[in-house]
Amino acid sequence: MITLDALREFGADTDRGLATCMGNEALYLRLVSSVSSEKSFDDLSSAIKAGDLDSAFEAAHALKGVLGNLSLTPLYEKASEITEFLRNKTDTDYGKLLDELMSKKDILTDLCK
Repeated sequence: MITLDALREFGADTDRGLATCMGNEALYLRLVSSVSSEKSFDDLSSAIKAGDLDSAFEAAHALKGVLGNLSLTPLYEKASEITEFLRNKTDTDYGKLLDELMSKKDILTDLCK
């Protein structure tokens, strides 16, 4: 079961995340636990693999919003980086960036077990 302490160790700004949830710790932890099943991760992965940078941008931007609202800083920072590369259609290895994001997601998923 996820705890605030585990999230802090992960690098989340739990004070800010809790503020978003009006101090409701149970709600915050429930929302954090649901992040692993966020559809935008799959959408981003599929779009990058298909080379569809416009759809990938939309998925990355959606993830950035969710992760930012919950102050899941390590994931948010990587989603922000991907979003900006996609916004500018930067020629880069999106597969590598996606792997880095998914690795951080896997860590969070393990914390939520």
